[in-house]
Amino acid sequence: MNNIFEKKILLIICGGISAYKSLELIRFLKKRGAKIKTILTKNAKKFITPLSVTSLSQEKVYDDLFDAKNEAEMDHISLSRWSDVILIAPATANTISKLSSGSSDDLASTVILASDKDIFLIPAMNVRMWEHPSTKDNINKLINYGYNIIGPEIGDMACGEFGQGKMTDPKDILKHVENYFTNLNQNTNLKALVTAGPTHEYIDPVRFITNKSSGKQGFELAKSLSKKGFETTLISGPTNLKVNKNINLIKVETAEQMFKATQNNLPADVAIFAAAVSDFKIQEKKKQKIKKEDFININLEKNIDILNYVSNHNSLRPKLVIGFAAETNNIKDNAKKKLAEKNCDWIIANDVANKSIGFESDFNEVTIFYKNGKINYEKLNKKKKSEISDEIVERVIGQLN
Repeated sequence: MNNIFEKKILLIICGGISAYKSLELIRFLKKRGAKIKTILTKNAKKFITPLSVTSLSQEKVYDDLFDAKNEAEMDHISLSRWSDVILIAPATANTISKLSSGSSDDLASTVILASDKDIFLIPAMNVRMWEHPSTKDNINKLINYGYNIIGPEIGDMACGEFGQGKMTDPKDILKHVENYFTNLNQNTNLKALVTAGPTHEYIDPVRFITNKSSGKQGFELAKSLSKKGFETTLISGPTNLKVNKNINLIKVETAEQMFKATQNNLPADVAIFAAAVSDFKIQEKKKQKIKKEDFININLEKNIDILNYVSNHNSLRPKLVIGFAAETNNIKDNAKKKLAEKNCDWIIANDVANKSIGFESDFNEVTIFYKNGKINYEKLNKKKKSEISDEIVERVIGQLN
């Protein structure tokens, strides 16, 4: 039996009759070499005891939102950062409803809301509860948020009824977890390059030409790639955003600096050019600050087109080259034109004239245009940029694999 790469798994056990199966799941995970920490909800303790859980996991069991003994650690943050992945088994209808609404009234829901890790829901409930429209709506909402769903299965239930709603067998859950880490391990052999943010093209030492790009979408793409196991380099123009230490962050200011940094970090398996690079730079930057009374005549010259350069550079070209198109009108036509002219594989277009998405917003709505694919384009409807990034990266992985 192979170890699950000695990964750290946070198991959240909710209050349902299937809670006893989580004990078997802990035993299987431990046999595979995983480190387990658990959270028992208030109702879960009505079905299994903290002592039975800790004896199997050989770790402390967490159950209170604010533990006076560990107040300085802030359990809801430390637990979410500690884990490599979070499993919720069983995930009851009540838990699913709470998560879909963003509720955080106990340690379990607070940890989940504070987490930046992949989360697996293993639902278990009565067949009528599972088939209820509100449950279906909540599940679909959580899938759109990026949650992974395992089950439920069809079978006999504790209540005596038969149908879908039975918790997936712990052995099958184990297979899902092992496959997840196996795929993640495969991605560690892949290298990703992302550009993000604006560039500054200086007129004099204190003035420059720039744009409204916040860099948020590019940063979220880098986070999603890193989370999926890619060796990720992020080349960013000036922003105040931060990334975790697993991402190689290279800070630049000008388009020329971004171009050189891109050259220095190729080859890569995938390159995503999300930066809003200035098309022009000042032909002659003034060495001293221009005074009000000075006559000023600014001459511009074109910056090198980084996307076009990389797409057409045979020896350095990544397997997958993706460009972004921030448009204010004729989005479809402009994106298709850019896709053809730049020779990239995908163009991801968004409407920056829409104030609720795009520049400076935490939300986005994009359309992916494919050069060669079963479909010409597909739209990702409005959602958080982090969720848009996760969806894009899932498609990247599918393409590379």
